[in-house]
Parts: sequence; C-alpha cells; structure tokens
Amino acid sequence: MKRRSRWFEFHLHPAGMLAFMIHRLTGIGLVVYLYLHLWILNTLRQGSQAWDTFLQMMRSPMVLLLDAVLLFGILFHGLNGLRLSLVGLGIGLRWQKWLFWGSLGVAVCLTICGIWIMV
Repeated sequence: MKRRSRWFEFHLHPAGMLAFMIHRLTGIGLVVYLYLHLWILNTLRQGSQAWDTFLQMMRSPMVLLLDAVLLFGILFHGLNGLRLSLVGLGIGLRWQKWLFWGSLGVAVCLTICGIWIMV
C-alpha cells in the first residue's frame, strides 16, 4: 500500500502543520534564491553593460514583488527557527502555538514595513 504524504493534513495539528509547511517552503525558497543569487553575481562579471541591464531589471515591479516574498521568507524562517530552538530547549512549550502565530504576525508586519521602504 502506498504511503500518503501528510503535508496538507491540517486536521491533525493545524498550527503546527502550518508552521512546518511554511518553514519547509521558506527553507527551500531560500536555497533556490542562494543559487539564483550566485548565478546573477557570476553574470555581473561580464562588464558594465551587464551591470546596467541588471539594475534595470531590479527596478521592475515583478522583482520588487519577489524581493518582498524573499523578505518574508527570511523573516519567517528565522523567527520560526528561533521558536523551534526555544521549544527544543523546553522553553515556551505551553505557548508554542502562540509563538508561531506571533512569529508569523511579526514577519508579516516587518515585510509590510520593508515593502513600504522599498517602494
């Protein structure tokens, strides 16, 4: 019998499963971003024309939207990782659900502030 993935089974532990899913997705996204970043840095070695093209591309609304997604990913992954570290040490076990929602809220608020600064 084939085993099903439990990624999207919210009925088991809604907040915990959501935290797990977002943490995994942001981690994967940050790894993909790292390789994309290194690839772009490598193309910038081609000279000033490549740099000018890069700057023009970075000012487009789509890239600014992706920067906002990146900012949220960094913030949430870091704050949720801190929450996981505290829970792993036995600190805040009773409040881990509230710590998750708090870290999600802080990440969203700081992302909105970052978007405001970027625009």
